[in-house]
Amino acid sequence: MKLRSLAIFLILTLWFLIALADDVHHHDAAEKLGTVSFPISCAEGSQKPFERGMALLYSFEYEEAGNQFKDVSAKDPQCAMAYWGEAMSLYHQLWARPGKEDLKRGADLLEKAKGLKPATPRELGYINALTVFYSNTDKLEHPRRADAYATTMAGVYQRYPHDREAGVLYSLALLASGPERDPGQTNAKKAVVILSKLFDEQPDHPGIAHYIIHACDNPAMAAMGLQAARKYAAIAPSSAHAVHMPSHIFARLGLWQDDIQSNLAAVAVAEKMPGMQMHHRMHSMDFLNYAYLQIGDDKNAKAQIDGLATLHKQDIEEDYRDYYDGMVADFTARYSLERRQWNEALALEPVPGAAPGIQAVAYWARAVAAGHLHNAPAAQDALTHYEERLEAFKKTPKGYLAAGLKDEHDEVKAWTAFAAGKQEEALKWMRAVADDQDKVGKGESELPAREMLADMLLELNRPQEALAEYEISLKTDPNRFNGLYGAARAAEMSQQRQKAAVFYAQLVKNCAGSNSDRPELERARTQMAAR
Repeated sequence: MKLRSLAIFLILTLWFLIALADDVHHHDAAEKLGTVSFPISCAEGSQKPFERGMALLYSFEYEEAGNQFKDVSAKDPQCAMAYWGEAMSLYHQLWARPGKEDLKRGADLLEKAKGLKPATPRELGYINALTVFYSNTDKLEHPRRADAYATTMAGVYQRYPHDREAGVLYSLALLASGPERDPGQTNAKKAVVILSKLFDEQPDHPGIAHYIIHACDNPAMAAMGLQAARKYAAIAPSSAHAVHMPSHIFARLGLWQDDIQSNLAAVAVAEKMPGMQMHHRMHSMDFLNYAYLQIGDDKNAKAQIDGLATLHKQDIEEDYRDYYDGMVADFTARYSLERRQWNEALALEPVPGAAPGIQAVAYWARAVAAGHLHNAPAAQDALTHYEERLEAFKKTPKGYLAAGLKDEHDEVKAWTAFAAGKQEEALKWMRAVADDQDKVGKGESELPAREMLADMLLELNRPQEALAEYEISLKTDPNRFNGLYGAARAAEMSQQRQKAAVFYAQLVKNCAGSNSDRPELERARTQMAAR
């Protein structure tokens, strides 16, 4: 779901604001964050603590990384790179834009770092590169400054080609810059080339594995990230984010059991991390909810919703509340739609008091359901309310992100047209969204537009066309429960029984041991037994 991805993008950094209960002076001796070698010209006793800060930074443990760099500068006030590190911890490159206070703080830190006259040109290069991002913040928009930082980091990497850290940080800067919707994945491919070479040289580096996963977190490149996904959790098992992150690739590739085990382990790590459990638990529960649905395990999928319900919003820190609302909205919509319970989805209500972009999820789900039910008035009502929430969202401080909901908005239009019997118009809308997703990708747990297009065609008794679309969808979103079942039914209706058997067999295999009672799975088992 596009809004699920948006909600995570908007809120993911909010957990940083909560101070850790443990002081950085007393971190666990058994802590394992990976291996980082980042020489600096500070006092000898600053080297190891600085590298711990970098290891945390590479795994996006920004709050604790910032505290670690503060600790270094407190003990070694002349260490310019400690101030650079703290400024780096304020720039969450793949998550959200820094606010005004963080931008000012970052600029001040870098000014202090430069005033200390760094001992080496290499260190000055790092500091100057980051200064580019924190400069002219009142005149240059975030994307231009992100691009400028990436360009300057390219220069650092070119001047110091044997500095692995320059390569890692330049790769991250590439991922955080350039067009937001690039069908060619230009920067991601550049980053993978650099990172893959570095991974061979330093396989225990947390940032290298982490950023390979991020670079490959799209349908076209997901398979290229599998090796890093298999290793990252073991590289930095003390980071809940590191333990969770491989599931981004597992979800892309339809490796549901790996996805589930990854996120169960991440929840366990999060529960041991003071001050960060809320974010990590909910983020991993999101992936669990989706993965369980793909193996027909509705009981465990529902358990994630029930788990959210045990959390009282008023007891959650204020900065977490929007994230919580987003999870409630997404879990319930996904649970109804993936189980194809259209009347249940049609009855969904927006989360009371939630931000307008989050409330829009319920109306998106209603539109999908109304389309399947051919309930034109309900679909039109969903479209009207969705557009009201969308306009309200555009007026919020994060309104610049509303453009990311274009595909979701068009899906609502497509199902509204379908409900009204405007079949060709509906197919045109949905095909355009599917084609766009094929080019620029979609969120890991979004419903694929290509699969919805196939659903429409199957309902219109055009099984051969539907089968072609299901097969394309299963290439970008493999092993989805409804994709496999839809493809099997379309093949059956097209008299392609051998092909239907292949899809049914894969569905049965995926759901082995899930104790699912879905009628679709029962039909698949019956068809396999009859062969």
